[in-house]
Amino acid sequence: MLKVGVPETVDPELLKKFPVGIEMVRIPSKPESDYEVEFWVAPTNPKAAREMLPHLHGVRVVQALLAGVDWLLDIVPEGVQLCDAQGAHNISTAEWTVAAILGALKYFPFYMELQRAGNWKRRREANDYFRTMHGIEKQFHPPVLVEELHGKHVLIVGYGAIGSEIEKRLLPFGVRISRVARREREGVAGVKKLHELLPLADVVVLIVPLTPETTGMIGTKELALLKQGALLVNAARGPVVTTDALVEALHAGRIRAALDVTDPEPLSEGHPLWSAPNLLLTPHVAGSSPMFLVRGIELAAEQVRRYMRGEPLRYVVSGHY
Repeated sequence: MLKVGVPETVDPELLKKFPVGIEMVRIPSKPESDYEVEFWVAPTNPKAAREMLPHLHGVRVVQALLAGVDWLLDIVPEGVQLCDAQGAHNISTAEWTVAAILGALKYFPFYMELQRAGNWKRRREANDYFRTMHGIEKQFHPPVLVEELHGKHVLIVGYGAIGSEIEKRLLPFGVRISRVARREREGVAGVKKLHELLPLADVVVLIVPLTPETTGMIGTKELALLKQGALLVNAARGPVVTTDALVEALHAGRIRAALDVTDPEPLSEGHPLWSAPNLLLTPHVAGSSPMFLVRGIELAAEQVRRYMRGEPLRYVVSGHY
């Protein structure tokens, strides 16, 4: 009988999604004994995964519950098949990205500051912010208090499953979309064209996996290529952006950013990003909706069915993606 290992923390109701004819093995976050499992559904917490794996024997497949598996690549033994969870948080990450773009363009962080201060009179400072951020000398009457997403040129860097979901949600706003992926294909530029496209974009969305090639993809040179007032949105991994270069660009008032991920992560107390201007920051929450684990377990259950039927598994990770 196939033994499938799952984190002990998974709701028993979700385990009913797995096919009959298997043995479900619930593995605690800090195992005190060893377990025989052939198919392991890894936890989302890297520390828990590292503590579990030495106690698992006979593992032939590791199914992640996350689309990003850079943190699993170094611990999964050679010869064990690793699968990521493409689709598990496409929707929630795409929604976060659109919300972050709108929040930045509508100056929500600034207006939240006014709410906490209980002072609407400062709202006209938004007009000064707009003029400074975009390098505009003329005054506006009436003052500019928000910006529009309509008409903006959005560059999606990492045009995969999540990137396409982001595009679907942005198109109704009347934006223009450019796309970049590792390899060029119809309608999608290769990564070699990135430097040509960066200066054209009002909004740059990063949604690439973390690999040796994408680490530091956006550094001093790339940030300097962005137009004055451009918005950089990172929903990928923190190390895709060089932190020191980003902090410098933010303080210089050249660009603004919305980050769900940082390098380091979590941010240490007193880190420069906490107080950086022109920044909207959330603590790596984009994929954490109530439906995330449901979709992840449904995918894992389908993978178990494929494995039992002797069919090729989906989303097998080879090399560094």
